[in-house]
Amino acid sequence: MSIWVCGEVLIDVLPTGPVVGGGPANTAKALARLGYDVDFIDGISTDDFGVSARKELSRDGVGLDLSLSSDKPTCTASVTLDSKGGASYEFLIDGTATFDFNKSWLPDPERLKPSVLHIGTLVTIIEPGASVLFDWAVQVGEFAPIVFDPNIRPSVMADREKYAAAVEKWASISSVVKVSDDDIKWLYPDESLDEVAHRWIAAGVRCVVITRGAHGLIGFTEVGMEEVDGVKVDVVDTVGAGDTVGAIVVEGIIKHSVHGLQGHILNEVLHKAAVAAGITCSRAGAQPPRMYELLEAMEK
Repeated sequence: MSIWVCGEVLIDVLPTGPVVGGGPANTAKALARLGYDVDFIDGISTDDFGVSARKELSRDGVGLDLSLSSDKPTCTASVTLDSKGGASYEFLIDGTATFDFNKSWLPDPERLKPSVLHIGTLVTIIEPGASVLFDWAVQVGEFAPIVFDPNIRPSVMADREKYAAAVEKWASISSVVKVSDDDIKWLYPDESLDEVAHRWIAAGVRCVVITRGAHGLIGFTEVGMEEVDGVKVDVVDTVGAGDTVGAIVVEGIIKHSVHGLQGHILNEVLHKAAVAAGITCSRAGAQPPRMYELLEAMEK
């Protein structure tokens, strides 16, 4: 069985030039670099950008047999970095291979039985693919836990109420939700982080992990809360940091099960995620650590 990561691989057009990006692709890369068997699920173009994406993902060991090869173009995201390395995005989405989801090519979970499905970012809101993916994810959920990362992009969907409805829909079928504090503040300006997390848990989510940038992470379960500090690093940019956290959360499920993510185990997973995200922030672009780098950093 492999880990399935579903979502977009696209091209981030940074001030320094184009690089392969997309939150889910970054998570798949992070898991593969940690030594896990990962299959990435998306439409990947045959254009030059798509070829670059395939090469980079394959080089890191991400499996692409479950992805669709498409003649449609690759989605691009123009990235602007602020003075602290924070990133904002403007996307070219319509008619791209990146969002060309159809039940005719999506993998059969009953036959392949994945160990975990990680899904999120734009594929969960861009129609008509988002509805196709939701119905498919419901089927996957019969065989594997679902980790949902909304990774909010207001530049794509500015309607807060509509966006929140989509997030609630996906959270309703998820075992774990990984989300940033900024995402929650934008989606639910009248609710605190605790209120949103407890509401999701009351509705059936087993674990909610909230990233808070340099301030660390908080994990909520029905039995309590765990909090860890961020790791101090010289930040180059924050691209891929949250996606790296998602990979460590998935690893925690593989090692301990969803039910096992509580108490001191959850605390250890959150600390490892903070260290891994710090390494990613110390590098330009989404370059998550390899296993040996993470182990070395954990020992310091």
